Amino acid sequence: MQSTQLYLRQFWRLVAIFAVAVSLNYAWEIGQAFLYVGMDYAKGIWWHCFVASLGDGVLLWIIHLVGWGVFRRSDWFMLPKRGRYAVMLATGMLIGIAVEWVAVHLLQRWQYTDAMPLLPGFGIGLVPILQMLILPPVIFAIVAKLDRRGVMGARASYKLQ
Repeated sequence: MQSTQLYLRQFWRLVAIFAVAVSLNYAWEIGQAFLYVGMDYAKGIWWHCFVASLGDGVLLWIIHLVGWGVFRRSDWFMLPKRGRYAVMLATGMLIGIAVEWVAVHLLQRWQYTDAMPLLPGFGIGLVPILQMLILPPVIFAIVAKLDRRGVMGARASYKLQ
């Protein structure tokens, strides 16, 4: 019975990470849309940004899985310490740089307007990199708060090592 509750809690934690990530990243995507060529029209921006935010939700799952692997616990972000933030930020930065570089230079999926500040030496946008640095700690903090309040099942107290 206890293992079933643990699996359910882990499942709902993953659902919450994705839902919160999509919501916050959608707002970020809308806010930065003017920095991309062709995103100055209102008709397709909402859908395009929504699809991008779904991808961002998956990227948050990857950050979560990296943390889970490093700390060997699914709730590693519940009471983050410096090392946990370091893993979160380092993974977010690597993912952000990789996704932007591949999308811009290899796949040519998007281009930037002149308003986009670029990461020196990489030729990729600084704003989407900041997105993967700023939003993950916020998203994980929201999910941790929801989890502690019992939104995803029974309340739990966390004593992380």
